[in-house]
Amino acid sequence: MQKESLTALVRHHLAAAATASSGRSAHTVHGGHEHVLRQTLIALRTGSSLDEHENPGEATLQVLHGRVTLVAGEHRWNGSPGDLITIPDSRHSLEAVEDSAVLLTVAKALG
Repeated sequence: MQKESLTALVRHHLAAAATASSGRSAHTVHGGHEHVLRQTLIALRTGSSLDEHENPGEATLQVLHGRVTLVAGEHRWNGSPGDLITIPDSRHSLEAVEDSAVLLTVAKALG
């Protein structure tokens, strides 16, 4: 069994995102390319974003720290700590309204 502190990871990756030229830092908490389920902690500095991209499978976004906006076409969802957002099965992007950390959970489509 593996155990990690999300609180410690959030602190570490927010600090890393603050100094990164991209304004972000990420860490795979569980899974990877060889697994169906993957969970990734993503930290974003205020004003930074994940550019529009495809959804690789069923996915949710849990806001752990800060405030974010998920954008898919004309639709926008605002997230604050404790919010769980189901990611639509369409191209989307994520914007950091303030320094933020989210837990992205993806179950890749089989096939």
